[in-house]
Amino acid sequence: MEFPKVQKEIFNPISENVKKLAQVFPSVVKDGQVDFEALKAELGQFETASEKLSERYELGWAGKEDAKRLANTDIVGRTLKYIPEDSKNPDTTENLYIEGDNLEVLKLLRNSYYNKIKMIYIDPPYNTGNDFIYRDDFKVSEEENALLEGEKDEYGERLIVNQKSNGRFHSNWLSMIYPRLKVAKDLLTEDGVIFISIDDNEVHNLKKICDEIFGEENFIACFTWVKKKKGSHLSKTIRNMVEYILLFGKNALKIELFGEEAYSNKWQPLVKRTNAPKTLVFPAKKVETTLNDGIYQAGVYGEGTSSLLFETDIIIKNNLVINEITVTGPFVWTQSKLNEELELGTRVSLSSKFGFNVFRADQDEKIKRPVDILDNKMSVGTNEDAYQELLSIFNVENILDYPKPVSLLKYLINTIGYFNKEFTVLDFFSGSATTAHAVMQLNAEDGGNRKFIMVQLPEPCDEKSEAYKAGFKNICEIGKERIRRAGEKIKEENKDKEGIENLDIGFKVFRVADTNIRWFSEAIKSENMTLEESMMSDKDRLDFNPGFTDIDVVYEILLRHRDIPLSAKVEKLSEIGERTYIFADTVVVCLEENVTESIIDKIATIEPMPMKIIFRDSAFGDDITLKTNTMLRLEAQMKKNSGEKKKAYRVEFI
Repeated sequence: MEFPKVQKEIFNPISENVKKLAQVFPSVVKDGQVDFEALKAELGQFETASEKLSERYELGWAGKEDAKRLANTDIVGRTLKYIPEDSKNPDTTENLYIEGDNLEVLKLLRNSYYNKIKMIYIDPPYNTGNDFIYRDDFKVSEEENALLEGEKDEYGERLIVNQKSNGRFHSNWLSMIYPRLKVAKDLLTEDGVIFISIDDNEVHNLKKICDEIFGEENFIACFTWVKKKKGSHLSKTIRNMVEYILLFGKNALKIELFGEEAYSNKWQPLVKRTNAPKTLVFPAKKVETTLNDGIYQAGVYGEGTSSLLFETDIIIKNNLVINEITVTGPFVWTQSKLNEELELGTRVSLSSKFGFNVFRADQDEKIKRPVDILDNKMSVGTNEDAYQELLSIFNVENILDYPKPVSLLKYLINTIGYFNKEFTVLDFFSGSATTAHAVMQLNAEDGGNRKFIMVQLPEPCDEKSEAYKAGFKNICEIGKERIRRAGEKIKEENKDKEGIENLDIGFKVFRVADTNIRWFSEAIKSENMTLEESMMSDKDRLDFNPGFTDIDVVYEILLRHRDIPLSAKVEKLSEIGERTYIFADTVVVCLEENVTESIIDKIATIEPMPMKIIFRDSAFGDDITLKTNTMLRLEAQMKKNSGEKKKAYRVEFI
């Protein structure tokens, strides 16, 4: 009997790319290897010897090849550690705050969120000449530069000062941003977008690097944001009033943008609680949806008097219901009215809550597209507004320099989120967490269910700064506290609004850390054992690293499962054992040191049946017969309890 292992690597980007290539050109992938000459032939490229040295147009810099290799290297020996004491409403929230190097974080998230992020916004370092790679305010004294260059912060992350006197000034910045954007692209949905704030220092290079990563054809806009009400009078040349926001799409052909006039709710519900039940037939491929691909069985969906009876299964592929469906409920329209509107081009949407909404064909022309100049007329805010927002939250002057205003982020989110208010926004240079603030504010205003993922390096605050004096040791502490305070303020300001109690103002906190699992077998060494190790059982010392917790191990395993978000529910199955858990209601992680028949029998009774069960190799020692018999018992019990369903499941070992 074969006993598969939990994979050590989280995501292999090269392997994923080879699989995609094999789908398009099966003949060029042989035994997992790419035949590049065959690939060129498939593309109609037949080079002569003299042509192989031909020049081509591209952006190059010192260190580019290393940056490419870095982007395609999987992360090994690192994980995300759950920090419950810093989290807010962890049992119900779908939001995340992650502390650590954002390149490591992006790679750690790549499996769980592959093709899942609708929008990314980042405000990276502008490369002004006196900056650290991850800071929003980069100006430090010469003495501080000498002290800090090459030093590490409290979490061991290296801080690098990139001065204009450096011969690789632009190259260093490009080498920093390239792999992050390359990995981030993998996270975007096919109709996803990335907004990047930047100023004059690197906007030209950033545009070229995005052209290369996302494709020139997927460039959508370069917004000019008027960031000040009054320019600086200290300048000896011009008063700088603007910054830029580059916008690229994963696939520009699938993206539709909406301007300020699109904010009113032009989508209309097709159900009213007071209506008498009607049965409507929706033709195949006429209903859009944000639901994941798959088959949803016929039955009652939705809640209360607005619930609907789906009398046929719902088959979804590529955000479209591809089969004809028959639905009974309190619909506003009759069948003839529905047919008439569909003929006119009216769009029908099925929400993730299984409610129908329609966008009338005659409303399309009323929508304005966004303009590429964002100023006070657009109500997008300025630096002064952002300063006042932080002041009102913390009651501290200059707690963090140069944050973005909430209104600007709300505007950007609305340009892509008009039809769909249930997507995830990622910001991996999150700073003071303006993006999270904007997501919560928008959800309170329009009843949306957008989620946020904030990522920030825990840079220490200068001991002379107002932030440090106010008790904040690093930028992450500022960001997390802003979310806490802003969320409560939003709820208080909207306390009379129906459903406000359901607003998600929580977040789970994770921190990049070393792996908890000894992925390579190691003999237990009795000598030179640390105090922590001496407190561990023999089997725990064999399987796990000092300082681990069971929850840490469960989350590390979760990261290796495609399409399961890090916000998924994790529960202890105390009725089975003190070290047995389940996440996303579908994967059981049994960390018991000994697996008894009772444990096996109880796992087999879990409803719904888990799709995977993970055990420890050490629970069976060297007894292959015990391991084989235990798995046979599990299989027999699973068949017995599943009855006619006979669902497939998988067993793996660590």
